[in-house]
Amino acid sequence: MSRTMKFDDWKRLQNGSDLRGVALEGIAGQAVNLTPEVATTLGRAFAQWLRAKKQNLGNVAVGTDSRLSGPSLRQALIHGLTESGLDVIDCGLASTPAMFMTAIHPELNVDGAVMLTASHLPFNRNGMKFFTGEGGLDKSDIHELLQLAAAGEFSTQAAPGSVRTVDFLAIYSEHLVGVIRDGVADPDDFDRPLRGLKIIVDAGNGAGGFFADKVLVALGADVTGSQFLEPDGTFPNHVPNPEDPEATASICAAVLKAKADLGIIFDTDVDRAALVDSGGNAINRNNLVAMISSVVLVEHPGSVIVTDSVTSAGLKDFIEGDLGGEHHRFQRGYKNVINEAVRLNGEGKGSWLAIETSGHAALKENHFLDDGAYLVAKLLIQMAKLNRQQKSLASMIEGLAQPAEEREFRLRIRAPEFASYGQQLLEQLAARTGAQPGWKPEEPNYEGLRIRCEGSGEDGWFLLRMSLHDPVMPLNVESNLKGGVELIVDRLRGLLSDFDDLDQESLNG
Repeated sequence: MSRTMKFDDWKRLQNGSDLRGVALEGIAGQAVNLTPEVATTLGRAFAQWLRAKKQNLGNVAVGTDSRLSGPSLRQALIHGLTESGLDVIDCGLASTPAMFMTAIHPELNVDGAVMLTASHLPFNRNGMKFFTGEGGLDKSDIHELLQLAAAGEFSTQAAPGSVRTVDFLAIYSEHLVGVIRDGVADPDDFDRPLRGLKIIVDAGNGAGGFFADKVLVALGADVTGSQFLEPDGTFPNHVPNPEDPEATASICAAVLKAKADLGIIFDTDVDRAALVDSGGNAINRNNLVAMISSVVLVEHPGSVIVTDSVTSAGLKDFIEGDLGGEHHRFQRGYKNVINEAVRLNGEGKGSWLAIETSGHAALKENHFLDDGAYLVAKLLIQMAKLNRQQKSLASMIEGLAQPAEEREFRLRIRAPEFASYGQQLLEQLAARTGAQPGWKPEEPNYEGLRIRCEGSGEDGWFLLRMSLHDPVMPLNVESNLKGGVELIVDRLRGLLSDFDDLDQESLNG
């Protein structure tokens, strides 16, 4: 298949700074475009890309999540790398953060790493994330990689590379255990700082089951009641996605049933996470951002906290008013918030946290890697300390104002040139909102159109933006008053009524 692929075919695999495609048949209308042959070509392209950066290369590490297509694609990718003369460390089942850690591990001599994953997407999908010791490849790097794959001009090596197997998840687990032990520094039982706590994990049958047995148990926690720890690429129980309502309901119910002190839910490849408190209440989105911000701002007073664009008004007040930090509301996309935090640090503005409401969180102390397990580790340290004071994690965000209502609508664009149509719509809507009483733009704003709504009964805001990849305009609306969301949406219906290529059916639901 890869021999007949044009560059446009390769380009369809790009999803920002990742690659994603259809790897298995099974869903009507979705043709397979990520085959073992394609994976082999991508392995050769990555080898060529790495050699252009560094002449004397060490190893390349490869891992996969629990997807059914993972083993065959992993072997094909490894074949492409070894065929190019590179030695490979086969990590087998792994997490995305663990694969990055291979690239900076002092004993493995890894110059590049690849994680086969498609995050929370359906069973038939798969993809790749690429790393060097400097971090994940950016969009421009992926574009260059695909150009090399499309050209197909690879040099033949005299001798193929070797393959050895390393259980890096075990090494990574030991690292997390050490982080938590050192962070808590329990004077009574250094090795078991989580003793007496019941903490359950929902891995959604992805790669995150290791966190229960290899991390929490080692720290003394009781993990009885944990669920869906076994890797199963059919994802039979729920979508492995901390944002999914069904997944959230499942872990909340499990916490209550087990009478647990805390619940932890990971996505498929463990780069995202969310929590559930002992009362069965989800700690996600703005609550999760507020909680980890409170930890970071104690350790690094005055830090800039970079978030995505859909965070609440209450979160900004909490970070800046209660915690004494600076909230920099930026754009959606985990690489966007990470790159912005890196940029700010380069300008001398200390930013120790980049986080999306989706559960992607990257800390400066952890190489700005979006790592759900490390995020949880930081909060477990705080939980253990608070437990000695007979306080709960929830006490950390008692000052965070919660909106009375919040909704997200997804408005599909029917126009073929959806990006330009969406941009023109935003420009025209911005002009129209200027004449609306009580409405004013929020500044600074780095994505879409965010309007503060202070009309009668509204007391809220909305954000309309373009989706990162799809012909969709997400609309987030929040109000501090019951009925406020409907009042804001009702005004928007009138302002959007003549945009015929915007499907507004969801606004009427």
